[in-house]
Amino acid sequence: MKDKQLSVSAIREGTVIDHIPASVLFKVVSILNLDKLDTMITIGNSLGSKKLGKKGIIKLSEVFFQDNDINKIALVAPSAKLNIIRNYEVVEKRVVAIPDVIVDIVKCVNPKCITNNEEVSTKFDVVSKSEVKLKCHYCEKITNQDNIEII
Repeated sequence: MKDKQLSVSAIREGTVIDHIPASVLFKVVSILNLDKLDTMITIGNSLGSKKLGKKGIIKLSEVFFQDNDINKIALVAPSAKLNIIRNYEVVEKRVVAIPDVIVDIVKCVNPKCITNNEEVSTKFDVVSKSEVKLKCHYCEKITNQDNIEII
């Protein structure tokens, strides 16, 4: 039997999000609201990866992310990498990085927190970046990676 290889067409302009852990691929799709886009999107899941075992990849034509969206990706997929494509060439490679302070991205898990009861922006200090842990600036409740709710 001959080896068969499937290929995905290259994108002219856009972004490739690579090295997404397969277990959180669709969480990344959800937090970025990719289902609302009217552009070519290619999603691959459970692809082989030396580092992750199984990984996901998202190719987005004509889409370039702002820092706020990149921070969202970093919170759920800290190993992800962004490749910026211009005229079919990778012009920039970025490793996502969790910032030291998270503002207006994550909801506090404490139902009594002021941010859940009044018009106050959420703000978290990052306690741990390897296993994501965030400490609410207002109530000091710790939110871990399993409890993160992106707003």
